[in-house]
Order: sequence, then C-alpha cells, then structure tokens
Amino acid sequence: METKRNVVELKDVAIYHTDGRSRKIKADDELVLSDVNLSVCEGEMVYFIGRVGSGKSTLLKTLYAEVPLLEGDGCVVGVDLRKIHRRDIPHLRRRMGIVFQDYQLLEDRNVFFNLYDVMKATGWKKDIDIRHRIDEVLRIVGLENKAYKMPFELSGGEQQRLTIARALVNSPRLLLADEPTGNLDPVTADGIMRLFQDITAKGCAIIMSTHNTALIEQYPARTLLFSKGKIREIDVEKSFAEE
Repeated sequence: METKRNVVELKDVAIYHTDGRSRKIKADDELVLSDVNLSVCEGEMVYFIGRVGSGKSTLLKTLYAEVPLLEGDGCVVGVDLRKIHRRDIPHLRRRMGIVFQDYQLLEDRNVFFNLYDVMKATGWKKDIDIRHRIDEVLRIVGLENKAYKMPFELSGGEQQRLTIARALVNSPRLLLADEPTGNLDPVTADGIMRLFQDITAKGCAIIMSTHNTALIEQYPARTLLFSKGKIREIDVEKSFAEE
C-alpha cells in the first residue's frame, strides 16, 4: 500500500495575534493557541470546531501565511512557514486552495473570467490550457453550463461552488475552507460536503472550520476542538453538548 504524504506538519506551534509581519514575538502580541501539534495527510478531511474567537480562523491564516508563524515548526505543502519570505507567499498559495465563507468573487466578471483572471495571475500562459482547465473544474463543481453567468445570477450554493472551482484551478494538494457552508441552507450545504468528499477521494486534503456539527455527524471525519487556547482531537460520536 502506498504511504500517503503529509501536507501539513506542525510541531510545538504557538499562534499569536501580531501587529504587522514582524518575525519576532513582541510584548503586545496576543497568544491565541499554544502546544499545537498537527499532521494532515493527502486525501484526509479534517474539521476545526470551537467557539467564535477560539483560534480556528487564525490557524487557517497561519497555514496560508497571512499570520506569521513565530514559534514552533511548521511545514505546509512542502514549504517551511518559519523560513518563508513575503515574496514567496504567492508561490505557497498557488500550491493550495482557499475557500472563504463570503465567496470574494469578482462581481464585475462572469464565471469564466473569475477563473481566467486568477489563472493568469498565478502564472498560466497559454489560453488553450487555461480554457481546458476551466472546463475541467467547472465540470467538477457542477457549473459546466454557467461559464458566462455573472455572480449575481448564481444562487448562494453556486457561488460557493465557484469559489471551490477557483481554489482547484492549480490542482492543490491542500484546500483550506473557512466556514464554507455558513451561509447556505441545509440542502445546499449537503451538496458542498458531497463535493468535498469527491475532492478528497482524488487525493487533495481538506481542512474545514465549521460550526455545523450536524454536517460532521453526517459526514464524519477527524475533528479537532479549539478550546481555551489548545486544540485536541475529539470523538464525533460523543455529544457536542458536553464540550
């Protein structure tokens, strides 16, 4: 059996709210999480759960280098987060996909150009390759007939599928999703989770922060609880009310 590679490796990590992008801990930096040890392998689904302000989004931001890693060791998709330079952050983000709750689409461009412009900005050169890849990802997310629709013409679920398509264009090894179903109705959220299952089956790992414990019970996977500045793995079969 082929051994799966880790796409995330964190060891003895502490996460701080920092002022600016200083690579040193300062007196006014606020400790958010400590003693974080986490490994995520290819094709794995991992949930982050916890109260608002418990550090879920901050840890996701650390993984895509929006928040600098100041203490401990961290490697994401082969990139050392302690040694990364600001000029190298776009290269890191091209190797992963990021899905936001609020979509962050280009409202003045249609579905096709929401993807096309991102691909151009991340180094794609040939239009024929770009168009072929756009066709592929739109088919993956079920939007193959929506290429020339404007974002405002799409439902909320379709807009979220477009953000997922955008996250997939560079064939990432890791997808980070921050509350991706937070604005969706249960039926649409279920469709997004089925799509995520298809994505992990192809080898891409997904880390998803969520407050929707019903989805976790329906689509069980490794679940990490953020509480009191720590993270720990929990048994999803136990009542969340105990936490």
